[in-house]
Order: sequence, then C-alpha cells, then structure tokens
Amino acid sequence: MPTYQYECSTCGHQFEIMQSMNDDRLKKCPKCSKNKLKRLIGAGTGIIFKGKGFYATDYKKKSSSVDSPKSKPSPAPCSGSCACHPQTPGKT
Repeated sequence: MPTYQYECSTCGHQFEIMQSMNDDRLKKCPKCSKNKLKRLIGAGTGIIFKGKGFYATDYKKKSSSVDSPKSKPSPAPCSGSCACHPQTPGKT
C-alpha cells in the first residue's frame, strides 16, 4: 500500500497516510476540519527486497566458476580412419 502526503492549504498541517490506490483522496484536515487538503507528490521509497537476497540467490554467478577457466575435455583418440588421416590410394 502506498504512502500519500497531504497538506492543508488553510492551516498548513502536513501528514502522511497509507492508503490503497483505489481509495478516494482525503478532503478534510484532521487538525482544523476544513475541506482544504491537497495531496502532495512525494519521491516514494522504491522497491525493497527482504530476506536472504534477491540478486544473490537468483542471478549472481558462482565465484568459483568465474575465477577458474573451464577445462575442455580431451578429444577421443584417433583410430586412423578419420578425416585427419587421409587414406593414400593403394595403401591399406
């Protein structure tokens, strides 16, 4: 639920209140009881992630895989009948 800031244009009283986005704006000042409230535009608080950590558990790469290069498996031994050992005509 967002927090809205209000100010009374009659007495200057300022306050914050948590309201649903579907709630109507407040009109009556709680201090002077006049219908002169206006909602102020605030900076907001941004997104807050709580718990063990959103980034660290979901997207961060493991440091061990970044620091050490991946070893490539060695190729299988050649049997002599492959493309790297062309057959000479007349030899078997």
